[in-house]
Formats: sequence, C-alpha cells, structure tokens
Amino acid sequence: MKRALVFPGQASQYVGMAKDIFESHESVRKMYSTAEKILEFDVANVTFNGPLELLTETGITQPALFITSAAFFSLLPKTYSFEMVAGHSLGEFSALFAAGVLSFEDALSIVKARAQGMQNAGEEQPGTMAAILNMSRADIEKVCLHASMRGIVQPANFNSPGQIVISGETKAVYFAMEIAKNLGARKVVGLKVSGAFHSPLMAPAKKDLREAINKAEFNVPRVPIVANVDAKPTTDPDKIKANLIKQLEKPVLWEDSVEVMLQEGINEFVEVGPGRVLQGLIKRINRDVTVSGVNSVETLEEVCKNK
Repeated sequence: MKRALVFPGQASQYVGMAKDIFESHESVRKMYSTAEKILEFDVANVTFNGPLELLTETGITQPALFITSAAFFSLLPKTYSFEMVAGHSLGEFSALFAAGVLSFEDALSIVKARAQGMQNAGEEQPGTMAAILNMSRADIEKVCLHASMRGIVQPANFNSPGQIVISGETKAVYFAMEIAKNLGARKVVGLKVSGAFHSPLMAPAKKDLREAINKAEFNVPRVPIVANVDAKPTTDPDKIKANLIKQLEKPVLWEDSVEVMLQEGINEFVEVGPGRVLQGLIKRINRDVTVSGVNSVETLEEVCKNK
C-alpha cells in the first residue's frame, strides 16, 4: 500500500475532540500547555468542555483543530510510513507539521494569525457560503458568473464530484443559490460561517498571515505536500509559503488534490484528526481506495497494531 495522510479543516470540530488522548498521554498535555502560552487562552478547556458556540468561532476553531490533528499525528509510531500529505484548508497547516515543514510552535503561531485575520475579515466584510449538490463545475462557474452582477461570489471548495461550495457577498451568494435551484441542483444549503472563506473578501487577512509566515522557519518537507490552490505536489518551501497566502482567497481544489495523489500511486488515505469528513469525500471521488481515520485512542491503537 502507498499511503497519504490527510488532515481535516473547519466544520470537523466537536466538543471533546482529543480529550481521550489528552487524558492518556503526557506528551499531548504538554502540547496543550505550549499552545495555551502561544494562544493566550485555555484552548484545552474550550476544546473539551465547549460551549460549541465558542468552539465554532473561527479564531478558536482553527487553532483547536490544528492542535487536535497535530496531537494525534504526534502519537503515530515513528515507523509509520506515508508518501504524501494534504489538508483541507486549515488542515494544510497540520499537513505541513506532519511533513516536518513547520514546528508545532511555528505552525500554531501562523494558524493563530490566520484564524484571527479571517475572523476580523469576516466582520469587516461580511459574507457567507453555500453548498450546492449535483451540479457540474462548469455549471457552478456559470451560476457564479451570472450571480456576480449582485456582488462577489465564486467557487470556494471543489470537495468531490457533485459537491461544491460557493463563497462571497451575502446578496450574491443568495442570488447564486436561487439560480442553482432553478437550474435543477439537487440540494442547495446555506452554511453557518463567520465569513466568506476562500474568496476575495478574505484579502484583509493576508497582511497578518504573511507576517506570521515570514517569522517562521520553513523546512524542506520529508514528503511532498499537495497544495489546495493548485493541487500540485511540492517540496519547495518558498512555493509552500506563497500557496498558503493565496489559499485565503482561492478555491480549495480538494477533488483535484485527491486525483493527483491517486495518479501518484496512493491507494490508502488516513485522515488524522477529528471526524470523518475527508474519508467520505475521498470515497465519493474513488470508491476503490482504502480510507481510515486516526481520531480516538481506539483508532490510534489499531494503527499501532497494523503499522
């Protein structure tokens, strides 16, 4: 088997994630202690006890998700091999940590700046997002082009065949939703988000993100990382930095990323972090691949047995 590790992004969070490994591993407790100093709030308390409304705030969700994925990855056996990594949006930072590009501290510092910047951008330039099911990319592009007469709107996530998310100014997104319904989309669902992620409305977050990236040490990854913005594997630290900044405003090419990894011979995908979102998307992209997750003490033990 040729294995890739994949890491989830926002919307995978839930109250209590990683609590079992926090309670059973001293090394994880140390990670949360380090994180509390960097973030300047008790991230363990919010992650394990909620409330969900607080954990769902962008400025808290993103660091909490990163720490959860990083903690699970840190417990994998040193002999656990993988050939590529990728992450969905915020998950790209977890992937960079796993590939050895960034230290835990540097990655979390960047995530902190990104999360706060995105939350602020959402408040300064309000917008929303919507999922559209059972429409082609070409049709979604046309829908957004037509709806853009009402404001900024564009595809934000190409998640899997027939599952695309759009993002932009609220009136333009709502108009696009109506157009999609009229054109026969199977389902159109408005998302509860604090901003128009992966759209030009996130531009104000670039400054702080760039500053945080420039302060961090980027190493050459030990395996290629497939970037969201172009779905191309890279091991070039400068390219990785540029991709992370572009990612704020550009669509997440998740379907393309998975297809590229399949072309590279990957036939096993392991989702490291909370939930099963990416496992579901990958199965929709290719039913024949093996998918699994590392998101609990039990799944971690299973991996250690079958490494």
